Amino acid sequence: MSTLPAPARPKRKKIWVDYLVQFRWIIIVFVVLPLSCVIYFLSYLEERKTEKKTYRQRQKEHEENVHKVVKRLQQRNPFKDGLVCTARKPYIVVGMRHVDYKRARHFEVDLSPFNNVLDVDRERMVVKVEPLVTMGQLSRITVPMNLALPVVSELNDLTVGGLINGYGIEGSSHIYGLFSDTLVSLEVVLADGKVVRATKDNEYSDIFYAIPWSQGTLGLLVSAEIKLIPIKEYMKLTYKPVRGSLRELAQAYADSFAPKGGDPTKMPDFVESLIFTPTEGVFMTGDYASEEEAKRKGNVINRVGWWFRPWFYQHAETALKRGEFVEYIPTREYYHRHTRSLFWEMKLILPFGDQWWFRWLMGWMMPPKISLMKITQGEAIRKYYHDMHVIQDMLLPMHKVADALEFLHREMEVYPIWLCPHRLFKLPVKTMVYPEPGFELDPKQGDTNFAQMFADIGVYYAPGPVLRGEEFDGAEAVHRLEEWLIQNHGFQPQYSVSELSENNFWRMFDRELYDHCRRKYKAIGTFMDVYYKSKKGKKTEKEVLEAEAAIAETEYAVAEKEN
Repeated sequence: MSTLPAPARPKRKKIWVDYLVQFRWIIIVFVVLPLSCVIYFLSYLEERKTEKKTYRQRQKEHEENVHKVVKRLQQRNPFKDGLVCTARKPYIVVGMRHVDYKRARHFEVDLSPFNNVLDVDRERMVVKVEPLVTMGQLSRITVPMNLALPVVSELNDLTVGGLINGYGIEGSSHIYGLFSDTLVSLEVVLADGKVVRATKDNEYSDIFYAIPWSQGTLGLLVSAEIKLIPIKEYMKLTYKPVRGSLRELAQAYADSFAPKGGDPTKMPDFVESLIFTPTEGVFMTGDYASEEEAKRKGNVINRVGWWFRPWFYQHAETALKRGEFVEYIPTREYYHRHTRSLFWEMKLILPFGDQWWFRWLMGWMMPPKISLMKITQGEAIRKYYHDMHVIQDMLLPMHKVADALEFLHREMEVYPIWLCPHRLFKLPVKTMVYPEPGFELDPKQGDTNFAQMFADIGVYYAPGPVLRGEEFDGAEAVHRLEEWLIQNHGFQPQYSVSELSENNFWRMFDRELYDHCRRKYKAIGTFMDVYYKSKKGKKTEKEVLEAEAAIAETEYAVAEKEN
């Protein structure tokens, strides 16, 4: 039991929505899963059809599609048409935030054809992709070549565009940083229809650094070049159980990959930690291994990707009883280890989904498409999840993880908790997210002179009070979490539900480079401001226009003053 106090809360009376949520599995099993299976299969066939084309053919089609986007933008009348956004349906977005800014009048640009891998350049060790290429699609192509992105986000359906315009992370981020840190170039269609290639050292370097976290509000991303790294066929994974207080677990987490006095150049290839209770956690470190090594006598190979296998997080939890152990997992299966159970969210939505009989009979259809779950949940269940559920990521300096874990226990009591370290590099310009000023003068555990070690704390589940039938104010809890992040130099990814006011949003993020690019590339009056695009709540056409007009007036006043 934890020695940390948790506030006493009164019991909550059940309402009719509780029963909708409790029996939601009926819709999931008999509607969502079968439809998801069909969609996955059709998508796979479409991908294989595209892969039969040469890279030259794909590039030609890409250029034709870019021309269509430019032509479409030029058709827009800024005095009559709404702000520009993609034609992608709101429910397709992976995340809890309800994309309802499209309820207002808007000018749609169709980017749906941009879902191809355009080139795999083994000499330059770069892959060129379009924004709707998914992690599952890309790893299926590159892993057989013994190549991979430096940062392969876990869920199959996450797209390159979402990971660039938003943020992306994985267990290798303690070496390579966030997904955006692995970019080589970006091809962007600007508000005036001009197509530019932005790199970190050309004339468009400012927008290259400004696009991550901007949520597509500076231009339309149509392709990206991303670094590749050599990999091996297996991941040698070590599971280490640790018991102690939350502060002791936080220290064990840091020691698992960056021990005090250790060599920062000799870190494991992958790091991931799961805190299962306030006193128990399992800390995993992985290194790439050859097939020859994995198949040596005595080594254990675990094909975690098979549909009938236990969900990965539950398999990791067995280390608390078994003790420390080592096994080998095929690399691609390791990359997407949390896909079938959507981390541990499926345990709530499909309570028996982890049982052996369900895994054998229907596990091959997992996971359900997040978009279909959104369509079928309805407004009542959506509001229930906003109030009674937490899906948040907290990015903060690693030396503050212990404080964050204690804060989360007091406020939410959500377990398991996901811990993933990542470097936040000191860049030539100050972007929306940035290291603590002067961190290199007083380096903490894991820091170097070129990057501060941060941690992503993933909080995905129903809070303890909700599970116990007690009252819980989700909006107020998120509000306190956001204020805590601001006070501790932390950042909240915009995919999640946010309670931030505009003032607090820009207290959390730095806006200087973003505003500079909004003015320079004429995004004002064409693309919605990132705060307004991310804010919670429905947007009417009047609200959108008034907000954008106010932003434009302020920005142009600043521009005139600068000139």
